[in-house]
Amino acid sequence: MIAQETKLKDCYILTPKIIEDERGYFFESFNKKNFQQLTDLDIDWVQDNQSKSQKGVLRGLHFQIGAFEQAKLIRAVKGSVLDICVDLRVKSETFGEYVAIELSETNNKQVFLPRGFAHGFLVLEDDTIINYKCDNYYNKNSERGIQFNDKQIDIDWNFPQKDVVLSEKDKALPTLSEYLNGV
Repeated sequence: MIAQETKLKDCYILTPKIIEDERGYFFESFNKKNFQQLTDLDIDWVQDNQSKSQKGVLRGLHFQIGAFEQAKLIRAVKGSVLDICVDLRVKSETFGEYVAIELSETNNKQVFLPRGFAHGFLVLEDDTIINYKCDNYYNKNSERGIQFNDKQIDIDWNFPQKDVVLSEKDKALPTLSEYLNGV
C-alpha cells in the first residue's frame, strides 16, 4: 500500500498494491500494521457502513461532533464517486479547505480522513457502492452537516448543480458560516 498525504494534514489517499493474473486480481484493502507504519496514526475501526446510490446522488457534507467525531476510511466497491474531504478543524492551517479524489472500482484508491473533517461524495455511475470504516459509533444527536455548494468552501463538483440529487435533510443544511455562528 502507498499512503500519500494530501494538502490537508492527516488526510491520506491510499493506493493498494494489486496482484493480477489470469484469474483476476487480489489486494489487501486494509492492514492496520501497514497503515500505522505509513501514517503514524493508530486507528481502531468500530463500524463499517455501506451505501448504494445512482448517478447524480450527492451525500454530504456530513460530520459528527463532540465525543462522537469520526475518522473514516472510504472506498468505492462498485462504480465511482467524486469524494470530498473538508477540514473543519478550526485551529488548522487548512481550515475550510478541501481535497477531491475520484474513488472507483478500477483505481481501488481509498481516502482516509481524520476526526474534525466533513465528508461527502457525488456518485458518478449508476449502482455505485461505497464502503467506509468509522473509528467511532454513529450518534444521531451528534450528526451535523454543511451545504455541498457553500460558497466559502467553493467545491468544484464538476457536475451540473441542477442535476444533483439531494436528500431533504441535506437540502436544509446550513452554510459553514451559519454552522459556526450556531444558526
